[in-house]
Amino acid sequence: MTDMDVLVVGGGIAGVGVAQFAAAAGYSVTLVERGLIGSETSANSSKLIHGGLRYLESFQLDLVRKSLKERRKLLELAPELVKPVPFYIPVYRTSKRGALTIRAGLSLYGLLSEFDPLGRFRRVPAKNWQTLCGLKTDGLEAVFQYWDAQTDDSRLCQAVAHSALLLGTRLCEHTEVTAISHGKDGCQVSLLKHFQHGQAPVPAEVRAALVVNACGPWVNQLLDCVSPPVAKLAIDWVQGAHLLLDLPPPDGILYLESPIDQRVVFVMPWYGKTLVGTTETRLSSLDTVAVTEAEKRYLLSLYSHYFPQKGDVAALESFICGSFCGVRVLPKLPGDAFHAPRDTLMHLDPTHPRLLSIYGGKLTTFRSSAADVLGWITASLGPRQPIANVDKLKLAIAPPRDDFIGQTG
Repeated sequence: MTDMDVLVVGGGIAGVGVAQFAAAAGYSVTLVERGLIGSETSANSSKLIHGGLRYLESFQLDLVRKSLKERRKLLELAPELVKPVPFYIPVYRTSKRGALTIRAGLSLYGLLSEFDPLGRFRRVPAKNWQTLCGLKTDGLEAVFQYWDAQTDDSRLCQAVAHSALLLGTRLCEHTEVTAISHGKDGCQVSLLKHFQHGQAPVPAEVRAALVVNACGPWVNQLLDCVSPPVAKLAIDWVQGAHLLLDLPPPDGILYLESPIDQRVVFVMPWYGKTLVGTTETRLSSLDTVAVTEAEKRYLLSLYSHYFPQKGDVAALESFICGSFCGVRVLPKLPGDAFHAPRDTLMHLDPTHPRLLSIYGGKLTTFRSSAADVLGWITASLGPRQPIANVDKLKLAIAPPRDDFIGQTG
């Protein structure tokens, strides 16, 4: 590998988005990922491209507005990968959020969408409630239907990576960063390229004018490799578990209030089956990422509560055909994780002006975050001659992985 303008560390949606934006702007870019592109957090989300209706409760209006704008753009740029889907919100006599609250929230959601056609909503007539895949109607007072979008998160990530590759980015999988030496003129980075079939890993040294830390939950672990030492932000790791049930899926996505703690949980169609998620469980270590028994019972209890004819928790266990969990990075704050801010944080230590770290963020807003990082790159290195307009680049389903990634440089 040769010297470059920008080294991006981390091949999740944040990292590939930065690589695409920077390469399109004319910078030489290399992206390294210690595993496979789009195989960690960006493969284990709730698969939604959405404004985040529930974020209105915590008054994150700017985040919702930004997310709705990005939803509109992704529907335009990636029609094969991002699809509009109806969402249904049932309101029961026992619901914390009554019909007036839901109507007000959906009205504000539509307003923040800036008159996007997907901003419309309606109240579903009672005569149609029986069509909602067996949803419990006892105590049901109203059902609202609105619109958001769904995606295959891993394939979307790979499509962005493929676009970055076509723009000239060098994409290197199974490549680990072992040290970063920060200097006034750039960063010296030590890499270790891993191979399969028992081959010994191969070390390499590269120089980059700038380094972007897009390691997701491992953001602070990468900073531990930096010399001189660099400041880190205090964070929480929050696990979100999902269960895949071998049961007929609903026609749309159900937005359900947990009877246990009033959190919002989704019941979604997923490749012909039913996906239920997510939870919010704080972790003490990334070595313990796995769906817990408590999370499994929580999600099955919710499903059984709303679809009692499918059986109790014990009966539903036999329908589990898969599970996964992603890890969110949230600022360390008092209170429950459900109401913690979800916007992306860009951290730049003044003593290390050539190293930018991305904390948190949402799948939906990866392009907005990439644009912010590109602004920092341009301010640091000066402008280059752009080679493409990312606002016009279509994102298509990428070819098989071996056809476009895995370069060792």
